[in-house]
Amino acid sequence: MIEVTDLRITLQGRALVDGVSFTAAPGQTVALVGESGSGKTTTGLALLGELPRGARMDGDVRIGGRWPPPRGAVAYLPQHPSSVLNPVRRIGSVLHELARLHGTSVRTALTDARLPGDEEFLRRFPHQLSGGQQQRLVLAQILLSAPSTLVADEPTTGQDPRTRDELAETLAALPVTTVLLSHDLDLVRGLADHVVVLREGKAVEAGPDVLTRPRGDYARALVEAARPARPSPSPPASGLPFLEVRGLTAAHRRPVLHDVDLSVPRGDRLAVVGRSGSGKTTLARCLAGLHLPRTGTITLDGRVLPARRTRRDLSRIQYVFQDSRATFAPARPVLDQVLRTAVRLRALPPPAARAEALETLAGMGLDERTVRRPSRTLSGGELQRAALARALLARPDVLICDEVTSALDPLTRAEILDLLTGRPLTLLLITHDPAVVARATRVLTLSDGRLDLSGAASHRAPATRVPGP
Repeated sequence: MIEVTDLRITLQGRALVDGVSFTAAPGQTVALVGESGSGKTTTGLALLGELPRGARMDGDVRIGGRWPPPRGAVAYLPQHPSSVLNPVRRIGSVLHELARLHGTSVRTALTDARLPGDEEFLRRFPHQLSGGQQQRLVLAQILLSAPSTLVADEPTTGQDPRTRDELAETLAALPVTTVLLSHDLDLVRGLADHVVVLREGKAVEAGPDVLTRPRGDYARALVEAARPARPSPSPPASGLPFLEVRGLTAAHRRPVLHDVDLSVPRGDRLAVVGRSGSGKTTLARCLAGLHLPRTGTITLDGRVLPARRTRRDLSRIQYVFQDSRATFAPARPVLDQVLRTAVRLRALPPPAARAEALETLAGMGLDERTVRRPSRTLSGGELQRAALARALLARPDVLICDEVTSALDPLTRAEILDLLTGRPLTLLLITHDPAVVARATRVLTLSDGRLDLSGAASHRAPATRVPGP
């Protein structure tokens, strides 16, 4: 049983959460939805007794009638899985250690999390997994600890539609009380018994039918913005290749990409789709010079890019990571980290770089007060927008976006996609989000490291209902 009464969390005189109340009976799921920075994650972390440094909590929180809850009773499934995975330990050693501690089964946990249990997989390190696989690995670790309460923060981030549906079925079958923090309204409809809509830290609407019969303007706008958009691709500016890939192969411990050929005209918007682990991120990292291919060439504007990229090469192809939080130093102000791109890659004087950074961040909906704060105090959605602004400051020719809308609410997602598609950029959009695919001119599908290029932007939308246990 979860009971939250008039929860208020303040930091430096600013209310992050302001008077939020809700209850969840054993086995039920309560979903918190709302725009990035609305207080969802702060509320969820409060259930674990975790608050931003210097924050103050008022109100009453009870889990199982107690506060604080017994050790291990509440588990947290984070939005960015790499933040809780040990990068220097093999997957199998961590899982077997947890299983011995709690008397549970590694094989069962991996099966429930839709992960392989073979020796090759267990010998890998977390960085050798895709973002979706990392998320499911964290879920497997949680299943091994058998908690009574789960706080799930954007659990479907980085998941392809099929895996997302499978993960939703797993979450629905768990014998736990769940607080779900999500922008994925299809997931919320399928799992939640009760929905609380947050805006600027306040609960503006709540009930079991908020997403099917919204009463307030804000809830209606969220629901409307989340409706799948029809693809409306526009032709590329030129049919001549601008970015070319020939015979590209790449590997981690095993081959990941197999003889990939790709031609992208200038101004094209190419969506790269496929199941988690299909090689999408490895392809993108090779294009950006972050992963060394085994064979093949990458050509930009008629010039073969070297293995060791110059600063000019780096500025021309910018990469925005799925896990934006991992790309920011937690204690430094976001503004200082964003403006560094213009200083390092374009040799702008710091005052000019700061002014341009503030203007670009404002265009992403981030005001000066927000971006002068340490990155650890910003939400995942705010950091995702800051990461986009940082990449744009390089003034790239090619922008590679790896699930950059995964932490954004439907309204902000639409605004950011409008901004990106309105710029004179060649875009590679790695995504599982049908709303992002709808903005593409072409779709490339990767399957087991091999590609299938089609001319139409089409991608299956996630199911709207999830079977119960």
